[in-house]
Amino acid sequence: MSHVPRPDVSRCDPTRPDYDAIIEAHEHAVALGEPTYRDPSTGLSVLTFATHLARGTCCDSGCRHCPYVSS
Repeated sequence: MSHVPRPDVSRCDPTRPDYDAIIEAHEHAVALGEPTYRDPSTGLSVLTFATHLARGTCCDSGCRHCPYVSS
């Protein structure tokens, strides 16, 4: 699998107890070409990095995997 960028720390703190599960779920979804994955703690649907890139712009919603955020 190619490298999947980690979320910006302002969007997903690496000290979260569920951080590794989030990264695993995200990488799995990207590898399968899925546009979203289920957040392991809340069950909510989360857009992947690839989905955001395909959109082409930031929606200013504070998305976890937004490639356009800069801290």
